Amino acid sequence: MAEYIWCHGPSCHKDRTQDRIKGSKGSKVLRTRKIKQTEWNKDHYFKYFCSQGCMHNFIHTHMQRIVALAPRYEPLETPINDPVKTDQAYYGQYSITERGVDNE
Repeated sequence: MAEYIWCHGPSCHKDRTQDRIKGSKGSKVLRTRKIKQTEWNKDHYFKYFCSQGCMHNFIHTHMQRIVALAPRYEPLETPINDPVKTDQAYYGQYSITERGVDNE
């Protein structure tokens, strides 16, 4: 599994680092980084981006289209049970026990 893909960051080719400088004297260019596909990054965002900076630039550039893939028109809700109050102490103090989340 020694495949490589190019970083998807929209400005990856503009960052001036030594590993991005390619070409011979007089015709040098800044090139997008290659990302080696390994077992480590197969299910991780580093599969597509060489750094968090490139990932955030991509998200910032394409946020409107990303949200348009799955728009949300209603809030999400998780049902829970009400806490149960039990009188276990003196002078009317209550001990509150929560039942937790209903995942049924």
